[in-house]
Amino acid sequence: MAVGYLSFVLHAHLPFVKHPEHEEFLEEDWLFEAITETYIPLIDVFDSLVEESIPFRMAMSLTPPLCEMLVDPLLQERYLRYITKRIALSEKEARRHDEHSPFREAAFMYEERYKRARYIFEEKYGRNLVGAFRRLQEQGRLEILTCAATHGFLPLMATQNSVRAQLTVARSNYEKHFGQPPRGIWLPECAYTYGLEYLLAEQGIDYFIIDAHGVQNADPRPRMGVFAPIYCHNGVAAFGRDLESSKQVWSSKEGYPGDYNYRDFYRDLGYDGDYEHVRPYLHADGQRRNLGIKYHRITGDVDLGAKQPYYPGAARDRAAEHAGNFMFNRQHQARFLCEQLQRMPIILAPYDAELYGHWWFEGPDFLNFLIRKIAFDQSDIAFCTPGDYLDANPVNQVAQPAPSSWGDKGYYEVWLNGSNDWIYRYLHKCEYRMIEIARRCMHEGGLMDRAAKQAARELLLAQSSDWAFIMTTGTMVPYAERRTKDHIHRFLALYDQIMSGHIDEGCLAELEWKDSIFQEINFRVYA
Repeated sequence: MAVGYLSFVLHAHLPFVKHPEHEEFLEEDWLFEAITETYIPLIDVFDSLVEESIPFRMAMSLTPPLCEMLVDPLLQERYLRYITKRIALSEKEARRHDEHSPFREAAFMYEERYKRARYIFEEKYGRNLVGAFRRLQEQGRLEILTCAATHGFLPLMATQNSVRAQLTVARSNYEKHFGQPPRGIWLPECAYTYGLEYLLAEQGIDYFIIDAHGVQNADPRPRMGVFAPIYCHNGVAAFGRDLESSKQVWSSKEGYPGDYNYRDFYRDLGYDGDYEHVRPYLHADGQRRNLGIKYHRITGDVDLGAKQPYYPGAARDRAAEHAGNFMFNRQHQARFLCEQLQRMPIILAPYDAELYGHWWFEGPDFLNFLIRKIAFDQSDIAFCTPGDYLDANPVNQVAQPAPSSWGDKGYYEVWLNGSNDWIYRYLHKCEYRMIEIARRCMHEGGLMDRAAKQAARELLLAQSSDWAFIMTTGTMVPYAERRTKDHIHRFLALYDQIMSGHIDEGCLAELEWKDSIFQEINFRVYA
């Protein structure tokens, strides 16, 4: 008999990046890398488990911007071009490394992986990876959560109308892609503030995910800590992150991803290779960039030049060992907690999905081994999703969660500091003006209706929490600042046209072409 539940929750998200005005665009590679290294490998692992009838249940959030990009025909076509070039490069690499090369095993591994990725993307799922995840949910293996429409940082919005719109648009988009309403939500950046649960309830949401201190500091203090959900006063449940299981995977120093046998993220053929050799696989500007073929392992705390060759077989062996260690620790944790709490605990392990494969290359192998070991090598812990837990345990403590987020210091600072605070005066002004637009165009049709819809899209895209995050981390800052300013400027131009009653149809059509997210959007939710 199991004594505890293990609930993996993977958060799959990328900001909406689509630039049809350019033949190729650097930031679109964010999506293509994630498809190749995370989404397709996860689908492949899950499908293999289903085909072998190995039981598992996991939760996974697929955010609306990510879903919209995955089904976009232009981005699908560009991904096919991307993976085809990677296959050509990997074939050349496999021929280049003979039996005496320490990189031969890795070279053949990349060729096989890239061809497998193209097969899954193009042939098995007809370019529709959202459909692959939907199928897994319909098979009862995944519980897919939603998120806010553009991953907007909800506690820092000025109006309830904007928060409601983020959630309403998200629900509509989820129903479009998955054919049913969402039951749970991953709050953007796990950011909670008082009263948010009432807007969640309006959308039929049963539960949300927050960081550990959001539950630990609840009022009254939860008797079971983060090892059972708490109900807000309106009955919406909050699940808190288990710090112990998270640290074992998250930490690059103390966690599994820092193992010296695993693939090093930073050494890449795009920088290491002879320029003329890699030039055909770079963008047209010819600038060196990551190409995804990485031949070195972490090795240790050494300079990049001292990294040693990467051996995929040895890395897979370590992933199997780490899966066994993770299971062993969760077994002991579950036994101890069950004895202390006199109830089966839920150990919630939430992670960014991109950790599995993109940042930690062996992450999908780890999950594959872990699921198989839990199915066959023990009986103490059982997989479940947050929804499963609520179905089996409908009685839980009522408490008020504490305002919180994840990220440095855990209380919004990553998204509101000296590097990015300037954006909010403009975003807040746009929120109020969007309410004006919604009321002005409530009964309009034609160009006015189209312009109001596009204004809503521009505001939502400007609100993406990714831009403030990037400004804080200091990577790709000019792009984040430009995206924020562009969407605000586009919104304000549409506002002026709508209020004057004179719509520039050519300008509007161009914005609809560039920022084509949420074709189903209903701007009236702002009213």
